[in-house]
Amino acid sequence: METKGIVKVAKNLGGVISKNSPTILTVCAVGGLVTTAIFAVKATPKALLLLEEEQKERWEERYEHEDGWRPNDLTALDVVRITWKYYIPAGAIGLASIACIIGANHISLRRNAALASVYTITEAAFKEYQAKVAETIGRNKELKVRDEISGDRIKKNPPGSNEVIFTGKGEVLCYDSLSGRYFKSNIEHIRRSVNELNKQFLTDMWMSVNDLYYALGLAGTKLGDEIGWDLDKGLLEIQFNTQLTVDDEPCLVLNYDIMPKFI
Repeated sequence: METKGIVKVAKNLGGVISKNSPTILTVCAVGGLVTTAIFAVKATPKALLLLEEEQKERWEERYEHEDGWRPNDLTALDVVRITWKYYIPAGAIGLASIACIIGANHISLRRNAALASVYTITEAAFKEYQAKVAETIGRNKELKVRDEISGDRIKKNPPGSNEVIFTGKGEVLCYDSLSGRYFKSNIEHIRRSVNELNKQFLTDMWMSVNDLYYALGLAGTKLGDEIGWDLDKGLLEIQFNTQLTVDDEPCLVLNYDIMPKFI
């Protein structure tokens, strides 16, 4: 029983280490770089003392020069040859730190690739599900379901508890389903902005979420420059539906058929 408990703890510990390995490697790399600097600082006085002794010996073995007597100065190669042993610990720790950095980056890249694959599979499955729902219950009922979902979002996130952003582009209350923000605008301005963005989209092949927000007169978000739409998925399309807030004020909800992804 005790052995099983130890095995279980070991497995759990291994899982935690595996899950947090990029963070652990990054911490080790930072600690290693600090330690490298400390070892290098401690080694330097010894190395300087040895170089000073070597320089004195060379003064005693001066060679004759046409302009007079001059010391046989140390070259850069001489400095390395004389002092390298003192910097072995610092060098070893420095190399280990570099290995940790490379390892953390490799794991992060591999996980990001896996997440991208999962996202693609999930997106494809969602589209199949969406198409099958529309086929089974009919397009009109499927749109009604979307409207009800938008209504639920408005109820859970009422404008009274959020700042309404005045863009100067209209007086209709709008709700962005991506950022959960309310703002004042109008449907024609939004459609016109999307059309202008799509023209540039055809050239750039990529559009960030912040590109859309700036066009709508909104401030960008922290992730807005890192996520967006790829032209391979098609042009940006926004689906609109109208809901009533808890105060019975009409609200235009912006939904997206194609969700943004990380660059």
